[in-house]
Amino acid sequence: MHAFKRANLLKTPSVTIVDYDAGNIRSVQRACSAVGMDARVTASPEELLTADRLIFPGVGTAESAMHIIRQRGLDEALRQYFSLGKPLLGICLGLQVVMDTTEEGQETCLGIIPGGCHKFRFTEPSLKVPQIGWNQIQLKSQHPMFGNIRSGDEFYFVHSYYAQPSHADNVLAQTTYGDIVFASVIGQRNLFATQFHLEKSGRLGLALLASFAQWDGTEC
Repeated sequence: MHAFKRANLLKTPSVTIVDYDAGNIRSVQRACSAVGMDARVTASPEELLTADRLIFPGVGTAESAMHIIRQRGLDEALRQYFSLGKPLLGICLGLQVVMDTTEEGQETCLGIIPGGCHKFRFTEPSLKVPQIGWNQIQLKSQHPMFGNIRSGDEFYFVHSYYAQPSHADNVLAQTTYGDIVFASVIGQRNLFATQFHLEKSGRLGLALLASFAQWDGTEC
C-alpha cells in the first residue's frame, strides 16, 4: 500500500469501523492509519451510535451479512446513525446492503437507499464473475469526497453483484463491466458508498479515505 502524507490532515480524526464478521476489518483499519485516522472496531450498536464518523466495510455474501447484522442489532443502529447526519462510508458489501433488496439470498437489506442488487450474468466466456481487478469509474456528480478523484481513475473491484439505485440522484459514479453499466459509487446526504475496495486501491483509495477524514457529511 502506498504511503500517504499525513501532513495533509490538520488533525488526527477518529473513526469507528463496524464489525459484523465480514472479513477485511484489519485491512481497512491499516488503511485508516495510513492517512492519519485513529480507527477503532466495534460490534456494539451502542458504541456505533457514539461514533463521530463510521465506516461500514465488508466482503462475503449479503445474506449471511444481513443475518449477523440483525442478530447483533446493528440494522437499526445503522439506520439511526444515518438519520443523525454524521459521515458514513460504505465499502463493497457495505454498499450493497444499504440497498432495499438483493438477488443474493432471501434476506432484505437495510433500505437506506431505494433499489436492489443484481448478479452479473454474461454469455461471453471472457467476462468472469466475480469481477476481480482494476476498473475505471466515471463521475456522475460533484461531491466533496471527489476532491482528488477524476473520471477515468481506476480502483480495485471484487464482486459478483452490483447495485442499481431506483433514483439517478443516488448514483455518484458509474463503471462498465462487459455490457453492464453499474453504480460504483452511491450516496445520499451523509452516506457515501463505494463498490470498489478503498483499502486495496492504492494511492487513490487512500485519497478517498483522507477525504472521508475531513468530510462533514454534507453533499456540497
